[in-house]
Amino acid sequence: MTTPLRLGIAGLGTVGTGVVKIVRQKANLLADRAGRPIAISAVSARTRDKDRGVNISAYAWEDDPVALATRDDVDVFVELMGGSDGPAKAATEAALAAGKDVVTANKAMLAHHGQALAEAAESAGAVLRFEAAVAGGIPVVKALTEGLAGNDITRVMGVMNGTCNYILTRMQSAGLPYAEVFEEANQLGYLEADPTLDVGGIDAGHKLSLLAATAFGCQVDFASVELEGIERITIADIRHAADMGYRIKLLGVAQMTGRGLEQRMSPCLVPKNSPLGQLEGGTNMVVLEGDQVEQIVLRGPGAGEGPTASAVMGDVIDIARNCRVCTFGVPAGTLTRATPAKTATPAPYYLRMALEDKPGALAKVATVLGNAGVSIDRMRQYRHADSTAPVLIVTHKTTRDALDEALGAMSRLDVMAGTPVALRIESV
Repeated sequence: MTTPLRLGIAGLGTVGTGVVKIVRQKANLLADRAGRPIAISAVSARTRDKDRGVNISAYAWEDDPVALATRDDVDVFVELMGGSDGPAKAATEAALAAGKDVVTANKAMLAHHGQALAEAAESAGAVLRFEAAVAGGIPVVKALTEGLAGNDITRVMGVMNGTCNYILTRMQSAGLPYAEVFEEANQLGYLEADPTLDVGGIDAGHKLSLLAATAFGCQVDFASVELEGIERITIADIRHAADMGYRIKLLGVAQMTGRGLEQRMSPCLVPKNSPLGQLEGGTNMVVLEGDQVEQIVLRGPGAGEGPTASAVMGDVIDIARNCRVCTFGVPAGTLTRATPAKTATPAPYYLRMALEDKPGALAKVATVLGNAGVSIDRMRQYRHADSTAPVLIVTHKTTRDALDEALGAMSRLDVMAGTPVALRIESV
């Protein structure tokens, strides 16, 4: 009889419970696809007696995840605890030091310590896989490391936080303000305990840094990801963008340019008829562009018990088949630190501002933009009931430096009512 692949699962929350269910309910299917049985030897979590809707009494229990990671009857340590440091990192390091393969869904840990952990895995002859850490059930890491291995990747782009996409599309469809939809998402349990991880773009930025490292063969550099959340997006921006043929998305973009590696996670306008523009609710979408395939679009659920557990099991099955791919697609020792791009690729921008209803106000704004080298593509002024006039401007392609120069000069004009909002328009 073929020897089973034995798992030790640390963390029995939503995803960990989902993994246990798949192993129990699909034993024959997994064995057929893996070429050997998949079994759970032991588990660990904060609370042993919690009702998780699945029976774990058949498995050995460890209070300490480090002890679980080093058990003799564990071949693959499955880390589903979360957290960039603490028990998750300590247990992962212990597993790798013991020569165990590791499967994790922990984007924060890898965003901060991915290079060191990849090197540790390589030194121990182990593999460290993280499909579940990025875009939930979408097999984007496998696509980059295997399916598109014959391509030079030119750009990675996508909506990687379902909560933000839910908020923005709900604002769009229901005509509700940000604060109201934020509270709705919180009541539905969509937000992290620290909501800024979601709406501040941090969660999605972790994911982008991992995809950038995999796509461009460089060390993970989360510190260089430009982060901007969706907190400043108003229902007026949603409506005005739609009026001009766009949708607003929290969009991650990574690309290697002559200026260095760009990594941006920020609200952007995308054409409403594009795949990203039509993405609704909590769904994720990742767009991969390569020199041979041109553009690949991957769409699917970005979180939840089933989708994320599915991604975990995809990595487990690969290990069972002895498919031993390097953490970021190439040996960790060959990964170099990319130079962060100091300026982003030029792009058009959407500007929203309120002007005092005075003669020559628009002319003053146009002059400031022109002096900074920013040309206007389209401009629209809306009816107003008070002394200020809402004005929208779409620029031609420009650098962010030139735009910031113009915005700084605008702030000193006597016709400005409030601070302008500037959002990048991304080509898709």
